[in-house]
Amino acid sequence: MSFRDSLDRLEQFGTDVILERRFGKRALLLRWLLYALSWLFRGGVQLRLWLCRMRIRKGRQLGVMVVSVGNLTVGGTGKTPVVERLARELKDGGRNVAILSRGYKNRKLPVLRGLRRKFFGKFKPRVVHDGKKLLLDSAWAGDEPYMLARSLGDVPVLVHKNRARAGSIAVSEFKADILILDDGMQYLDIEHRLDICLIDRQAPFGNEFLLPRGTLREPPPNLRRANLILITKAVRGESRALIQRIRQYNRTADIVECVHQPVRLQNLYDPADTRPLSDLRDKYLGVLSGIARPESFEGTLRDLGAKIEITTRFADHHRFRGKELEDFVARCARRDADFIVTTEKDAVRFPTRIGDAEKPEVPIYYLRVEIEIIAGQEHWDRLIRRLTQRRPVVAPERVLV
Repeated sequence: MSFRDSLDRLEQFGTDVILERRFGKRALLLRWLLYALSWLFRGGVQLRLWLCRMRIRKGRQLGVMVVSVGNLTVGGTGKTPVVERLARELKDGGRNVAILSRGYKNRKLPVLRGLRRKFFGKFKPRVVHDGKKLLLDSAWAGDEPYMLARSLGDVPVLVHKNRARAGSIAVSEFKADILILDDGMQYLDIEHRLDICLIDRQAPFGNEFLLPRGTLREPPPNLRRANLILITKAVRGESRALIQRIRQYNRTADIVECVHQPVRLQNLYDPADTRPLSDLRDKYLGVLSGIARPESFEGTLRDLGAKIEITTRFADHHRFRGKELEDFVARCARRDADFIVTTEKDAVRFPTRIGDAEKPEVPIYYLRVEIEIIAGQEHWDRLIRRLTQRRPVVAPERVLV
């Protein structure tokens, strides 16, 4: 077993322990250790917010509107399609938009080159898209920035963990007049006057524990900082109890309910090959994923009428290798699967080809998903109008708890 495989197994074991899918003495001991560490994490989070509230630690002001799109939990809320829709509507409204991202799990520079750039070179973020063309692949950009850059096609996307400096370059070099801070609710080095917080209806506050024992980045009462709350993966008429709990923490934010609506199947190795969702009905599938909550994706396929024959799950952000895919395609071929389906997020981490053939023996598609608002459309429209005015009216300053 390779070192990378060992790390993947260890990460998957830790995830299963946190989500209480593993039991036994080792899992119990690890849970208690993580629980103790989560109290230290809570103290650090609250101290950091207190320092910002007291203006001891100050975020940088970039001279343009900064909109944060984030969440209280780690992964799984469906943030990327929301950022895409927001950027597209702001662009259509006449704004020069740029997206700032950390680029989670992107490829790092070699050590010597990285040190040379840090200490002797001029700071340059990675430009995934310059507004005219796509410049980096998913390995160098990170999954979500690459997806956004590829889908939008005309919006600059910049990646660096120091998003304050990246934002300055977006304003000076790309003439951005509004910045979208991707996964920015906990990033306080930039003054963002508008916070959009996503809450997954299926697991709104994770397992109610903070990192590393659970999936919460902040305690639920910190939701009061949000100016707009999006309930994702909603079901019409079934969010009343969740909204009541949200109102315990935030009485003033507008609430929008939305779903991640599948729109089509796209062949991974043949851009001209697209299929309607109706083609999933009564088809036997091989399903391959490396995301935080694969159950939700697999449930969507079943709801569309598919019959899942083979399922393989990897750790979140797993970068697929040719041999892994060759083996999975061969298994699906032996079981006479009609085709293989993966997520759009996973598709960007597939190799450019599988084996010696131009196309795999069993065709591979990804499920293209877009945001559809099912309640609170007027709140979303009001937000877009506010942000696309000649002089946008900023929201009240955030409350840091």
